[in-house]
Amino acid sequence: MPTLRQLRFLTALAEHGSFVAAAQAIGVTQPTLSAGIKELEGLLGATLVDRARGGSILTPAGRDCADRATRILSEAEDLVMAIRGVGGPLIGAFRLGCIPTIAPFLLPRALPGLRQRFARARFQLREDKTARLVEGLKARTLDAAIIALPWHAPGIETESVADDEFLFAAPPGHPLSERTDLTPDLLASQDLLLLEDGHCLRDHAVAACAVPRTPRALEVAATSLHTLVHMVGGGLGVSLVPRLAAEGGVTAGADVTLTPFARPLIGRQIGVAWRAGSARAPDARAIAASLRDSLRQSD
Repeated sequence: MPTLRQLRFLTALAEHGSFVAAAQAIGVTQPTLSAGIKELEGLLGATLVDRARGGSILTPAGRDCADRATRILSEAEDLVMAIRGVGGPLIGAFRLGCIPTIAPFLLPRALPGLRQRFARARFQLREDKTARLVEGLKARTLDAAIIALPWHAPGIETESVADDEFLFAAPPGHPLSERTDLTPDLLASQDLLLLEDGHCLRDHAVAACAVPRTPRALEVAATSLHTLVHMVGGGLGVSLVPRLAAEGGVTAGADVTLTPFARPLIGRQIGVAWRAGSARAPDARAIAASLRDSLRQSD
């Protein structure tokens, strides 16, 4: 039977695309990794890797084997975590994802508390868009992810941490910035700058304001709130900025005015997501509780 070590070699190769990079990633020599995969091919009686001068490409059998190996390794890790968990929450490595419109504004505030509360945990952080983080949860390469809710995906469970209010962002002197009765419908006549497709913040902003997809809603090929805010400061239009990001300093250095809506415009919720049935579900809930405490203390 294949060993877990051999399966780990194959998944590393699938992830990194070359024997050299895969060996470096898991801390073995390239000949050791190559020999381990050769042994695996011999055991299975199939060619898993097409070894060419331009690089190493997994064959169809290799891709299928790597996918199955990922699940097997994750199940083995779940077994270890479930037994370790008997002694208390969050012990050992914990792979935590976070989306870019939350990570730089929440993690610096929350990580000190997480590390103090869960001193036996070793957090491994990954920043990415929601869809890819959810893929990581399903593929068991992530244990939990901090995302913006609502987000519905089969096989994924979530827990809300806090509401995140949208603020109206505009250049100084903009007529709407002076209003105390600001409502989302007033933005219909504005050039509303939005992040590129693929960012959930874009979808939440459109939903919160019921903004139609018209020429007045300008899509900006920006992948960060910082870029978006500076474009607002440059007079290209207006936008919506989450209060969490505003409190985290996203407007620093930008000539931008932030105005609350007459009634708080709750555009999204900050939440924690994990794979349904995961042995790390209690840990994910513990992280959600810690994040909730961190945000309450900073209010």
